Amino acid sequence: MAVTTISRSRAKVRTEGPPFSERWGGLLFAAPFLILFAFFLLWPTVSGLWNSFFDTSLAGVQREFLGLQNWREMFNDPAVWASLKNTLVFTLMSTPPLVVIALVMALLANRKGFLGWFLRFSYFAPFVLPATVVTLIWVWIYQPGFGLVNGILGSAGLAEIDWLNTENRAMLAVVITTVWWTVGFNFLLYLAALQGIPEQVYEAAAIDGANGWHKLWRITLPLMSRTTGLIVVLQLVASLKIFDQIYLMTDGGPNFSTRPIIQYIYESGFTSYRIGYASAISYMFFAVIVIVSIAQFKLFSGNKEAGR
Repeated sequence: MAVTTISRSRAKVRTEGPPFSERWGGLLFAAPFLILFAFFLLWPTVSGLWNSFFDTSLAGVQREFLGLQNWREMFNDPAVWASLKNTLVFTLMSTPPLVVIALVMALLANRKGFLGWFLRFSYFAPFVLPATVVTLIWVWIYQPGFGLVNGILGSAGLAEIDWLNTENRAMLAVVITTVWWTVGFNFLLYLAALQGIPEQVYEAAAIDGANGWHKLWRITLPLMSRTTGLIVVLQLVASLKIFDQIYLMTDGGPNFSTRPIIQYIYESGFTSYRIGYASAISYMFFAVIVIVSIAQFKLFSGNKEAGR
């Protein structure tokens, strides 16, 4: 009889689930994040998609259901495609130098002693500056008459250039500003990857007779391929979302030659008060970013498999 009672008691213990605190404790800890995520990200995402089917305005006018009219207008709007083209041009112009220059900077700063720390500080310092300060500095540098760049051109006997008011120069000026400002972040990622490579690998290569060039091409670059892939994807997305520098330096000019898609979304929603139309453009641009990101991941995944 005693044995039967003990076995039933053990069976009862096995069938009972974990206490309430163990089952719901993790959810309670995650609840603040989930609430903030739903309120600040999930709800605006769903609301934006919903608004794209309405004639929604910030002016307080009653909403009217339009169906796909906003989407049809978007695909037939030349300003949408012109601003998207400007965004892609900026991305193609800025991404390669932001990757290559960051790598060169990391290779130069990956050393011990005062020089290494000085280079790291110098390379990363511009990245912590706010956009307003950066644009004020570079607008002054580009100014005709007294700007630093035109002063150098004048000293060399060359004609001055009105960088920010010339269609075929304004985008280049913004790209140079962006590279100077944001390359520090990519530099930091490359530097961390370089410091993660064991010294024994280089020592073994040196014993086999490898010089510095061989170490770079056969050891450093292959071991940093994942970091390079990450930097390229992050940089492409960041360049596609360009807004601050262009808005503060050229305001999309001259003649809308530098206006990016995000500025056109901003103008449609907060200047023309067409929130529904701006939402439709936003979701089209979101699809472009997703497609570019997936293509990049597929490309780097294919390169890794081919190298195995």
